[in-house]
Amino acid sequence: MRALNHGPDHSPGHRHRERAAHDPPGPDPAPAHLRPTGGAAGGTPCPATVLSWDGDTLVAADPLSGRSVRLTPAALYHYRCAQKAVGRKKQEPHTVEGLAALDADGLVLLDLPGRWEPREVSAFAAGRGTPVVDALAAPSERVRAVVAGRAPGWGRLSGLPASRLSRGWKLAIVGTGVAGLLAMAYVTTMAGWLAWRGLAWLGATMLDLLDGRLAVIFFSPPLLLLSPVRQAVHTVRLRRGTGIGTPGGARVFMRGEKLRITAGPRAVPDTLSVWGPEAVMSLMVYRHEDLRGLFMIGRTGRALRHLPGLWHPEHVNRFAVRHGLRCEVRTLDRREYLDLVTHAGDAVP
Repeated sequence: MRALNHGPDHSPGHRHRERAAHDPPGPDPAPAHLRPTGGAAGGTPCPATVLSWDGDTLVAADPLSGRSVRLTPAALYHYRCAQKAVGRKKQEPHTVEGLAALDADGLVLLDLPGRWEPREVSAFAAGRGTPVVDALAAPSERVRAVVAGRAPGWGRLSGLPASRLSRGWKLAIVGTGVAGLLAMAYVTTMAGWLAWRGLAWLGATMLDLLDGRLAVIFFSPPLLLLSPVRQAVHTVRLRRGTGIGTPGGARVFMRGEKLRITAGPRAVPDTLSVWGPEAVMSLMVYRHEDLRGLFMIGRTGRALRHLPGLWHPEHVNRFAVRHGLRCEVRTLDRREYLDLVTHAGDAVP
């Protein structure tokens, strides 16, 4: 019988197993699908967006709306930027995240809001050799300027259900809001304002237990009037030339010697001076193919702010004349548009 050899094993198979045990792990295999892992901002729902490849074509699908987009990006832009919003007692900073498909000039073909896992994004893009621009730690103003740089045919897939209320819900909300207003008037008349504050506190407690669509309106009835009042104020500003804005988007008005730009009801306004070396000198309402927007131009001709969206030239001109600014309406070619977009100081995507 042959004696067993307990010495070191130098066979090729053993050496191969030994190398495999000590080699660092290889890159993650490319996933067939890519999904966001969270909402675009803290406390927001996770989008249902699904990304996949069809050859070299990126397919972005929104199962909730049934919409899908097919495109061939030159790169993926993985971004995060900070924004400030007005909370109950103070300004509350929060971040907005997303993934954007870029064309060869760095313009955004498709914006995909949501929190995307960096390692999964890298593995997914590597499967087709598509580069990923990591802008998770880039300056927020630069990120906003890039995301606002839309390419012709630009689109956005939110991956969220449309917030549409049925006629019955609308009637119920209005009726409950009116009942809340009457209750507020009665309680404050009979028992004083402190009694209403107590009732409002009770309502806030119930919001933790109930569906808030009706309760929040009953216990805070002024909310029923805020939206129409805000719209009425904006309409007056448009007529007087004291403010301008896009439907459901950014709004601009003057406060003292500073332009104030708001991106929403709770957003902290961005301010720009109309005096000094970095002052806004003119407002440019532009059109580039199917894109519309507004550039705020400084003394050097550089765009200090970029606000994409539908801006009414008549309203912008009235606002500019009232505040001593120049106004121009331009149709930009590709080169002019790229130059303004890529050098913009900041933007409201």
